[in-house]
Amino acid sequence: MNNLKPDRSEIEKNWRARGFSCDLWVDPPGQVWKDYIHSVDELLMVLEGEIELEMQGKTFRPKIGEEVLIPARTLHTVRNVGSTTSRWLYGYKERP
Repeated sequence: MNNLKPDRSEIEKNWRARGFSCDLWVDPPGQVWKDYIHSVDELLMVLEGEIELEMQGKTFRPKIGEEVLIPARTLHTVRNVGSTTSRWLYGYKERP
């Protein structure tokens, strides 16, 4: 991965072509979204900052530009573990 910031418009175009929405989420340092479950698949991608994702018994920190799939009905928690604001894209699989 290069050091360039991911191109939000290209990501949105790609996700929409794959049937996902694409929106921006902004969290202050220390924000925690604990124990969420969605009825559809979710995609997540960090644009800036540092988040920690916990799901399926594993905790990891996706790199900027790394796409993460959170399967439908999977319990997950997202934390901003950095010292700055985090910005990340999220999208839900649209129902046919």
